[in-house]
Amino acid sequence: MKAVEDFEVPEGSVAAGRRVRMPRGAEQPIRIYINGLEQTPGEDYEIRQGFVVFPRPILKEAKLKGIRRAVLLLGVIGNYAKNESVDLEYRLKGQVKLAADVAIVPDEQPA
Repeated sequence: MKAVEDFEVPEGSVAAGRRVRMPRGAEQPIRIYINGLEQTPGEDYEIRQGFVVFPRPILKEAKLKGIRRAVLLLGVIGNYAKNESVDLEYRLKGQVKLAADVAIVPDEQPA
């Protein structure tokens, strides 16, 4: 998996984490999608200890507060924050299953 150096989080977005939990009992073939684009195993992600691990953080839209939220709701300015979704396609007991917009697991904080 490629290490991502100097990854920059765009304004209005937050780095939610680099992992998602695999569904219990998920079997190969497993396909991973970010925003509907299939990812390449070993290059864009790895599966480790029940998690899909990405080399860079998955981006989610930051929670808007106060005046910024009001301005966006009124349509005065646009919002260009990234809000990525991760979908997993896998087999379970021979049937193809899809887990859409799975929860991102926050990165562990250093002790």
